[in-house]
Amino acid sequence: MSDSDRKSTTVSRRDGVVTVTMDRPAVKNALDDHMFIELVDTFREIADRGGEDRVVVLTGANGEFCSGADLGAPPVIHDRNGPAKIRRLHRLATALHDLPQPTIARIPGIAAGAGLNLALGCDLTIASSTARFSAIFAKRGLSTDMGGAWLLPRLIGLHRAKELALFGDVLSAEQAQDLGLLNRVVAPEDLDATVDDWATRLAAGPPLAMEHIKRLLNRSFETGFDAQLDTEGVAQSVMFTTKDMAEAMGAFFEKRTPDFEGR
Repeated sequence: MSDSDRKSTTVSRRDGVVTVTMDRPAVKNALDDHMFIELVDTFREIADRGGEDRVVVLTGANGEFCSGADLGAPPVIHDRNGPAKIRRLHRLATALHDLPQPTIARIPGIAAGAGLNLALGCDLTIASSTARFSAIFAKRGLSTDMGGAWLLPRLIGLHRAKELALFGDVLSAEQAQDLGLLNRVVAPEDLDATVDDWATRLAAGPPLAMEHIKRLLNRSFETGFDAQLDTEGVAQSVMFTTKDMAEAMGAFFEKRTPDFEGR
């Protein structure tokens, strides 16, 4: 199989949950040009599928998440200049950030550099206790990319973000959780069950409401309080007109589990 034919990612679907797996185990799922392109295309396709895909799980093959950009990989696209390559990184970060569906990072092992920022770009993060994390850029003579300088201060505060980015030290899963980078750390044998539980619960939820909640929270850091109240009011007015809201109220009074359709 030629380089142009091989796949760097796999996609599987079950009961509204889409699992996207980065699959370059020989280099701990490092991102090469193939993977950048495939992930952008995959995320855009998922966004367009609407109600069919309700939750996205992003993970890596062979017990790792992603070791970052593959700096030693031969280029598939021969850029005339560095900014063209950087724009591909930006497209990937944006495609993940703009997904309307809730996203879960399933982190079994290393998440470093751009791989760390892919994990942190997801809405929820669940890691194995054996996972390791590093904003390694400075140790490679590089500055942050893939949205890291935007994500880290929002998650852990400015001074801690500077500490992680300037030193590039490797953190254990416990240290990463203590800092606020992770939602959950579980034993390796419990990782799949925990991710499946969260993904199943989210897939059963109201897609339109969760899309609005996600968008409101993401924009809250750039929005004044009064403007945020106005935006919330518009979103809530839309929610009151949906069939899912009527279904939720009916299920509440009838003491049954609601069946949301994303309408």
